Amino acid sequence: MLGSVLAKRAVDGHAALRCDWFRFGSQKRLSDRFISFLKNMNKKGFTLIELLVVIAIIGILASVVLASLNSARGKGADAAIKANLANLRAQAELYYDGAGASTYGVAGNCSVSSAGAITAVSGTCTGATTLVGDVTFINGVKAAASGAGATAWANVNATAPQTWAVWVPLKAAANTWQCVDSTGVAKTLTTAPATTAVAC
Repeated sequence: MLGSVLAKRAVDGHAALRCDWFRFGSQKRLSDRFISFLKNMNKKGFTLIELLVVIAIIGILASVVLASLNSARGKGADAAIKANLANLRAQAELYYDGAGASTYGVAGNCSVSSAGAITAVSGTCTGATTLVGDVTFINGVKAAASGAGATAWANVNATAPQTWAVWVPLKAAANTWQCVDSTGVAKTLTTAPATTAVAC
């Protein structure tokens, strides 16, 4: 009887010892793993491939944004050019009814650089005797040329019926020109007018 009791206690004690070892042993293994995980996290960084992929994506996004921005700038510049040229028609009629004495003044074939320099290819391009010499009118032409970053042309025909025309290249689309004239036309051309043209 005593032997069986001692044997039972020995078995129970052994089981308890095994249970305690498993519990503490498992906790130790878990703590070791957690510490190892923290160490690895501190050492882990981005690989070269990951960095290159991120840089490539940023480059693609930047190129898309810049392309859109350039397109928007070109369209904005074209809108300003068209507005400046449209205003010339009203100013030309003010000159006609005022200083021009029912004329657009003397003839002139004039180029206006993007920097605002006026060159008389023929005739008169300055002074109150010609429409192109009107300060408000020529300032509008200069603004259009500056916005386009290209040479504008302003021509006056002094023989009846008197006419005038102004045109300048647009920026957003290559090989396009905006033209206005004394007949009320304001349109975009795909062929450049002759430098002596007095109508669109």
